Amino acid sequence: MTIDDALHRLLLDNLTTATILLNADLCLEYMNPAAEMLLAVSALRNHGQFISELFTESPAALSSLRQAVQNAHPFTKREAVLTALTGQTLTVDYAVTPILHRGATVLLLEVHPRDRLLRISKEEAQLSKQESTKMLVRGLAHEIKNPLGGIRGAAQLLARELPSEELKDYTNVIIEEADRLRNLVDRMLGSNKLPSLAMTNVHEVLERVCSLVAAESQGCITLVRDYDPSIPDLLIDREQMIQAVLNIVRNAMQAIGIHNELRLGRITLRTRTLRQFTIGQQRHRLVTKVEIIDNGPGIPAELQDTIFYPMVSGRADGTGLGLAITQNIISQHQGLIECESHPGHTVFSIFLPLEQGVVSS
Repeated sequence: MTIDDALHRLLLDNLTTATILLNADLCLEYMNPAAEMLLAVSALRNHGQFISELFTESPAALSSLRQAVQNAHPFTKREAVLTALTGQTLTVDYAVTPILHRGATVLLLEVHPRDRLLRISKEEAQLSKQESTKMLVRGLAHEIKNPLGGIRGAAQLLARELPSEELKDYTNVIIEEADRLRNLVDRMLGSNKLPSLAMTNVHEVLERVCSLVAAESQGCITLVRDYDPSIPDLLIDREQMIQAVLNIVRNAMQAIGIHNELRLGRITLRTRTLRQFTIGQQRHRLVTKVEIIDNGPGIPAELQDTIFYPMVSGRADGTGLGLAITQNIISQHQGLIECESHPGHTVFSIFLPLEQGVVSS
C-alpha cells in the first residue's frame, strides 16, 4: 500500500458519512466504521459478502444497483427504508456513484441516516402543536368559565327566591351542570402545580400501575414485564408519573376489551436506556425509555396525528383528556412521548432524561 493509498484509507475511515464500496457483483469490498455502526455489521467478517447479507431493501432497489454497474449511471434515493441484519429498520438517503477501477466498475455508496432528523422534525412539530393547543384551550377556558360563574351565581340567587322546593330542583340541575363543565375545563387546562420531584425507581411506578390495572381487569388482560434492572433512579414526581402511565395503560385495556372471552389481551411494559438521545433542543447522554405495548386493534390512522389533543378520543364514551394530561406531565419532566400504531400492535414510548435541569411549568 502506497502512502497515498494509506492516506485515502485513513480519510475514509474517519468520515462520519457511512461509506460502502461494492464490486461489479454487488459484493462488499470496503466499509468504513461509520457504515459498520449504522448497519451493525463487521467489515472484516462480511468482506466479499453479497449486499443482501449486509441489509435488505426492495428487489427494485437491487435491480437499480445492477443497472448502475452496467450503465455506469449514478443515482440518489431519498428516504429509503433498509432492514439491517438485526431486524432494525433504517430510513436513509443514499447516493450511488459508479467508478471505473482497473477495468471494472465498482459502486460507491454514501449512506446518510434520516431517522434522527425525521424524529426531531416530528418532535418539533408535535411540540409546536402542543403549545398552540395550550394557548387555544386557555383562551377557550377563560371564555367558558366567566359565563359559567355568572350562570351558577344567578341560579343560586334564583333558588333563594323560589317559593317551592320542587322548583329548586331545576336550579340545582343548573348549578350541578355548571360545576361539571367547570371541572371539565379545569381538567383540560391540566395542573398548574410544578412536579414534586424526588429520586424514584421507575419500576416502582410501573408496578403500581400493574397492580391497579390487574385489579380493574380482573385477570382478563395479561401483563408482561420486560424491565432493565440497571436503570438508576429518576428525578420525577411519582404520583404524576403513575397517572401518566396509567392513562396510557387504561386506554390500552379499554381498546383491547376487558370482556374478551378468549383472554388474549396482552399489555407489555418495557424499560431500556438509550445513549446520546435528543429531546427538543437538548442532547442527553442517557435517557430512560418506557414502552407500553398492547396487541389491541390499534389507533385509527385518522387520529394518530391528533391523539394528544384535548377532546380527541377513539371511543364514543371517551373524554379525550387522558393522553393530553399524560403529554403535559411528560413535558413538565422535560421528556417526550411518541406513539406508533397499527392493528395488533400499538406502542407508546416515554423518554425521560436521567439528568434533568429546571422543570418547566
